[in-house]
Amino acid sequence: MRRLAPALAAALTLMAVLAACSGGPDRTPPGGRWQPRPGPAWQWQLDGRVDPSVDVPVYDIDGFENSAADVARLHRDGRKVICYVNVGAWEDFRPDRHAFPRSVLGRPNGWRGERWLDIRRLAVLRPLMERRFDMCRDKGFDAVEPDLMEGYANDTGFPLTADDQLRYNRLIADIAHERGLAVGLKNDLAQIPQLLADFDFAVNEECAQYDECALLEPFVAAGKAVFHVEYARSPARFCPQARALRLSSMLKKPDLGAWRRPC
Repeated sequence: MRRLAPALAAALTLMAVLAACSGGPDRTPPGGRWQPRPGPAWQWQLDGRVDPSVDVPVYDIDGFENSAADVARLHRDGRKVICYVNVGAWEDFRPDRHAFPRSVLGRPNGWRGERWLDIRRLAVLRPLMERRFDMCRDKGFDAVEPDLMEGYANDTGFPLTADDQLRYNRLIADIAHERGLAVGLKNDLAQIPQLLADFDFAVNEECAQYDECALLEPFVAAGKAVFHVEYARSPARFCPQARALRLSSMLKKPDLGAWRRPC
């Protein structure tokens, strides 16, 4: 590749810096997917009928339990909307539960009605996840929050490795991107260095509780939002660090109803 002349290179660099420093808390390139920047307030509600009155620019809600009309209402209010989908465990209460062969179902994961999935079975799981992400796209969601993306670090009943998880998580990111959806890396802090380029933002639970929030810095440094919640610590204990790291942080109850206490 030919090198740019010094003057032209300097001009292009300045233009790139100015573009990066301008604009709002997120960006959606023409014809591209949403790319949330660090810092926006958010609401995460997976239990109960969604309360649309919270004055925040980002909502994260259950993909199955909410309709296209619910998403459209949030859009009319100027919100971006994230589609929660479990990609790491089977759930016995989902309408597509019978599509999962028993051979991919592992041990219970501690949540009622859920069992870990054998994420090595890509040929089986890919079409199932594609249909779920089709649902998110067709309902008008802007992004996907795929849950339980670190089965390899848990007692799933399968001999999963870190490489298995990397392969599966990248598959999940590809499925989202093929549909024009942004996608977040949920937890899986140990693999952030390998997966940063594949994901548009991060979603984290209790990094302050376990003194792990600094591990999320690569997302912020790359200009990507980190949506973060704590369940046990008071905001006075975790919000100062969250603000310093530019995390989008709040206190929630574990049932993830409408109640929230933001930083």
